[in-house]
Amino acid sequence: MSSQSVDARYLTIALSSPKDRKQIYSARHEVYALELHQHQASEERLLRDALDERNEYIVVKQRDELLGFVSVTPPGASYSVDKYFNRSDIPVSFDQSLYEIRLLTVLPAHRGRIIAPLLMYGALRYIESHGGSQLVAIGRREVAGMYSHCGMKRTGASARSGAVEYELMTGNVQQVYRATAAMTRSFERLTDAVDWQLPFAFNRSDHCNHGGALWEELSGDFSDLGRSQQIVNADVLDAWFDPAPAVLSAISRNLPLLVRTSPPTHAEGLVKAISHARGVPAPCILPSAGSSALIFMAFQSWFRPDSRVLLLDPMYGEYRHVLKNVTRCVVDSVVARAENAFHFDLREVEERLNEGQDAVVLVNPNSPTGTLLPPESLAELIARFPGTRFWIDETYIEFCGAEHSLERFASESVNAFVCKSMSKVYALSGLRVAYLVGPSAEIAELSRLAPPWAVSLPAQIAAVAALDEPSYYATQYRATSELREQLASRLRTECGIAVFPSATNCLLCALPPDGPGADEIVNRARKHNLFIRSGAGIHPSLGPHTIRIAVKSESMNERIVAILRELLSDIA
Repeated sequence: MSSQSVDARYLTIALSSPKDRKQIYSARHEVYALELHQHQASEERLLRDALDERNEYIVVKQRDELLGFVSVTPPGASYSVDKYFNRSDIPVSFDQSLYEIRLLTVLPAHRGRIIAPLLMYGALRYIESHGGSQLVAIGRREVAGMYSHCGMKRTGASARSGAVEYELMTGNVQQVYRATAAMTRSFERLTDAVDWQLPFAFNRSDHCNHGGALWEELSGDFSDLGRSQQIVNADVLDAWFDPAPAVLSAISRNLPLLVRTSPPTHAEGLVKAISHARGVPAPCILPSAGSSALIFMAFQSWFRPDSRVLLLDPMYGEYRHVLKNVTRCVVDSVVARAENAFHFDLREVEERLNEGQDAVVLVNPNSPTGTLLPPESLAELIARFPGTRFWIDETYIEFCGAEHSLERFASESVNAFVCKSMSKVYALSGLRVAYLVGPSAEIAELSRLAPPWAVSLPAQIAAVAALDEPSYYATQYRATSELREQLASRLRTECGIAVFPSATNCLLCALPPDGPGADEIVNRARKHNLFIRSGAGIHPSLGPHTIRIAVKSESMNERIVAILRELLSDIA
């Protein structure tokens, strides 16, 4: 079977088990003794050496079949390079930061472009996660180019072992990551399918990218906040409008008290206000300091590595991050496509559910696409699968109309949970307040995991006041809709940008396919104090020519159009 026929959905990358070791030693004999003639063939048809007691092997398997492996030698008394070279001739420090990569091997039937780079990347992540900063390797001359492509440096020294010529190579973690940045991005799509079982995150960063480049431009000690007025932060979906005057008044008139006083332990007053405003029983409500706190809390409670969770992509990246890198679930996805204006087909979702899923996670209306699933159809689907949890993120629902919300449905269900951030639609992003609605018994279980005083007192006061100002916010939602359509029209007519229909406070846009990609436009816009998001940075399926733009005020939208018009005309 050729590497092209390897189905990435069934690949597993993991540390070797004791059972794997015998397969590895057998494969080493097949490749290094019989194929490459580096070693003598043995009757037992196994090949190992003294370093195997110390080395860690990373393997790629398809079901139970070993496809390839790489060995990592940790800091210690000896490395394999010691057999061929004098340490004084190797330009590295032999200390506790030095790791050796060796025996990068793909079995003959599976050689190609997928497995070897995946093993190499796994080895690099292993080394960095264990505190390594220096690298040394001896690569067969035939594969030395791949080591170089990954940022390793040829030293010019070589050695022969049997019929095999090795090149000595060195590097450091920073060099390797600079060299493999593009490779890492290309792996994002692959790791949606690969079962990453290594005991550290796939991504070098343990965090999800949320935009917010504004704070990279302003002083880290918050001493230069006045400059924020010069920046269009359209890479995050914060409200363009201010909180209701009554909200600001409630905070400002009592600010010293709010800052020095502990809040109600479990935000009881806030829960009561939510219950009254939404018509949802209080036992079905769990407040929290933002939706991310709810995501981390619930998912770590519900899911294990053998859990299967279906995502409706492209979507808010925090969900994939938590499921893949924190709970380490098996993550599947239904991907919406541009040819359907990024609308999801619930029939396809149902087909995937029939294959067996523990949970479904979706954002409605969705970010970054702005699409809205009909609540009636969604409720019917949820009711047909009572054994599957459905997590519906309704952060932006009020922009479409509160009648689209499934909060009351979730409170009466056995398996639906509605996550409601109050950040975007109430202009409270800086205060961090959200809540979860679901079956009372499940909410009670999650409440046991919630820390006391999770929502600050200023946030509780502001949220309660905001819920009491529906008229003010309804006016802002209508204005947002008008601003969105005006911005979309001007982007099309003045900038030549295709804009997908949206029901919320962002626009997903397609740049001209024969022009510069999103990364170039994003970087160039930043020099003009305009911050927008690359679509591929949100989800690979969006491709290299999509950008997401937050709807801002009329004056800021004017600046967005002017800057993009200038950038695209300059390049044209």
